[in-house]
Amino acid sequence: MHHPKENPWKITSEKVIYDNPWINVTEYQVINPSGNPGIYGKVHYKGIAIGVLPLDNELNTYLVGQYRFALGQYSWEMPEGGGIIGIDPIDSAKRELLEETGLKAQNWTEIQRLHLSNSVSDELSIIYLARGLEQFEAEPEDTEQLIVHKLPFDEVYKMVCRGEITDAMTVAAVLKVQLLLVEKHL
Repeated sequence: MHHPKENPWKITSEKVIYDNPWINVTEYQVINPSGNPGIYGKVHYKGIAIGVLPLDNELNTYLVGQYRFALGQYSWEMPEGGGIIGIDPIDSAKRELLEETGLKAQNWTEIQRLHLSNSVSDELSIIYLARGLEQFEAEPEDTEQLIVHKLPFDEVYKMVCRGEITDAMTVAAVLKVQLLLVEKHL
């Protein structure tokens, strides 16, 4: 598909509103695509969102449960975390899988790239499918109080369909893997 390559937004000024080691929030004074003045806020992520859907030979997967501060509620999701820009994302995925579940995988496949909340942020997500699993000891970070459950993938797919799993990366990964299974690519 063809699309315009020129940015229709004109920035007249910018001001950093907030900055920490993980995110930066900037407010822009702009001329919008209609030619009118306005403001636009952008959250810049200083890392990459990494997700791993582990799938064993019996088609079981692992969900990680934790209380998500920003949501103010408990969330079930695949192993996820932050990847450092400049480090191969697969290395971050391997670290996250081991930290959160104690699993190591022999086979890794990138299955999806997503831009999360792209109307206000530049956050990039890379999702991997991990196969050939072997169990070791989990090494969660001190900010994580995790519960890990091994479940049949089909049950996790049903949880997504029933709206019981709402984490965007997990939903995308589960639907993508379900499609790969239906199309007999796994």
